Amino acid sequence: MAGLDKIIGEINAESRQTIDEVQSKASREAQQIMTEAEKKANESCEKLAHDREIRLSDQLSRATSAAALTKRQMLLAEKQRLISEVLSQAKQDLIQLPENEYFPLLLALISKNALPQNGEIIFSEKDLRRLPSDFAASANKAASEKGGSLKVSDSTRLIDGGFILAYDGIEENCSISALFETNIEELQDQIQRLLFMP
Repeated sequence: MAGLDKIIGEINAESRQTIDEVQSKASREAQQIMTEAEKKANESCEKLAHDREIRLSDQLSRATSAAALTKRQMLLAEKQRLISEVLSQAKQDLIQLPENEYFPLLLALISKNALPQNGEIIFSEKDLRRLPSDFAASANKAASEKGGSLKVSDSTRLIDGGFILAYDGIEENCSISALFETNIEELQDQIQRLLFMP
């Protein structure tokens, strides 16, 4: 029986050794798996953090660009409003000039726009009523210097100020509004230079 106990003891010893080797190997493999899993987890966290930083930076950049664009649009809108306001006021000031300044201005416009033809000057009803007595002769003199003649028409037009030159059915609109509209870009540029440039 002692031989049997010895054999059983050897089998038990070998079994324990095999169990210890398997457990040791399993423990090493588990540790290796854990190490690799931690490494992958850290890499994933770093990538997520990096991606998040890129997204945040991109969002910040877009938000900054959008804010800058909004600011530029608001400044432009305000500049355009101010330019429009100045133009509107200038037009009103021109229309409301005292007669001793207004009609000489109209004579200068006639000198500039008269053609070497026979024609008529058509005014608004308001301007026709307040026309200085020597205006027709002065306007005709200005036209004659260009090789034409002008007479003041008895008919009127619905214009804010200024006049219309009529030559054989062809009309040139020299009303204050038309002059502003025709020269709007140049006027806007001048006002912008006056208001916004050092």
